[in-house]
Amino acid sequence: MNIEIEPDTKPVLAIIGRPNVGKSTLFNRLTKTRDAIVADVAGVTRDVNVGVGRMGNAAYLVADTGGIDSLAKGDITARVTEQALAMVADCDALLLLVDGKEGLNVDDEFIAAEARKSGIPVFLVINKVDHMDPDLIGVEFNRLGLNNPIPISAISGMGISELVEQVTSGWPASGAYLSPASEARIRVAIVGRPNVGKSTLVNRMLGEERMITADLPGTTHDSVATEFERRSQAYTLIDTAGIRRRSKVNEVVEKFSAIKALQAIDLAAVVVVVMDAQEAITDQDVHLLGLVVESGRSVVIAVNKWDGLGPDKRDQIRRDLDRKLSFIDYAERIFISALHGTGVGDLFDKICAAWRSSQVTAQTNRVTEMLQQAIAAHQPPLVHGRRVKLRYAHFGGRNPPTIIIHGNQTTAVPESYRRYLANYFQAKFKLVGTQVRIEFKQSNNPFEHRRNVLTARQVQNRRRLMKHVKR
Repeated sequence: MNIEIEPDTKPVLAIIGRPNVGKSTLFNRLTKTRDAIVADVAGVTRDVNVGVGRMGNAAYLVADTGGIDSLAKGDITARVTEQALAMVADCDALLLLVDGKEGLNVDDEFIAAEARKSGIPVFLVINKVDHMDPDLIGVEFNRLGLNNPIPISAISGMGISELVEQVTSGWPASGAYLSPASEARIRVAIVGRPNVGKSTLVNRMLGEERMITADLPGTTHDSVATEFERRSQAYTLIDTAGIRRRSKVNEVVEKFSAIKALQAIDLAAVVVVVMDAQEAITDQDVHLLGLVVESGRSVVIAVNKWDGLGPDKRDQIRRDLDRKLSFIDYAERIFISALHGTGVGDLFDKICAAWRSSQVTAQTNRVTEMLQQAIAAHQPPLVHGRRVKLRYAHFGGRNPPTIIIHGNQTTAVPESYRRYLANYFQAKFKLVGTQVRIEFKQSNNPFEHRRNVLTARQVQNRRRLMKHVKR
């Protein structure tokens, strides 16, 4: 099957099918990642998840769609179905995934009919064919009117290479596309408690309805990454599932979602923590910010649903922020309305400023000079009557900015003095939304464990002296 590809664009391969046929498992196989949550529960994937195909010689993108239900009406399942079918029009090839164990389903017939209407090449892929008779595989699926079904096992990897080779035959190779290396892409993770407006904020930032939103907690299950550009700056927005208190997490899928959200924090350069202005600042908000602090990522606090609040309520929220979030006073704060777009443009400015701070660096002589100024302003404490000596400092990493300080007795430096140095460097470099991480290195004695080699004359004198000692 020959597929025409537009020049200078990577083809998109969409995986479609009814719920729980293994679409996310196949997506992870093709992208060689674990970006899509996989669980033995129907309806885990809701939003469209896009990744880079890493199997075969061709360059392509893979889209994992939500399960299509032909009977869904008027609820979130119907919206998932609508979004999955809408994704079909933007793809270059379709993988219609069916379940070989369960056999043909009425939803399979509905999806096949919709796929044929698109005019896009459709490949029938039969999953879960482990230990099945090769002569019987695909017999009942002939009713779908799609020729040459491809048997695979997404969970074990059987038949995946043959599938990729057949689908991508004739597609441009990976080397045909050159990504602009001069652009620095900012990875932004949007995190927060359930139903605070994270997906609404992502849609507003993208300028289109990419994420499914609903007025109920838990609408987003997976961490969904979307790439876009704004004012010549490249971004990757990661919409994460709402993180609840551990005691409130009951569903297996929701536990996986929390893990994915925490992984998104670790992979991001800037984390936007979304809070609900209509509710009081909760312990879970503080706990979530603590996780961001531990990760060392730059942070922007976005207080959502700010519109419609009276002056007294706004003053109370500001006082609560100052009181409860004093441990992260370096974080940038902004008050927004994701639904109406108020303050979202300024949010990008905050993100860029925090990202630039996370990438700061300087030469060793300048950092050492700042260290000496900090010591002159406030001396390190005495340890057993001896002064801690901090000799020089240099940058050891970015995101977060890490400064390594060399000296003597550095293991005895108290945490309070470490915080003092971190705050001093943060003020000197004028960092916003970013903390400085301080690491100490103990300077070793270069002559430790080294024995002096005596000359022949010294050996002779030593022997002569030892004779007198023996007598």
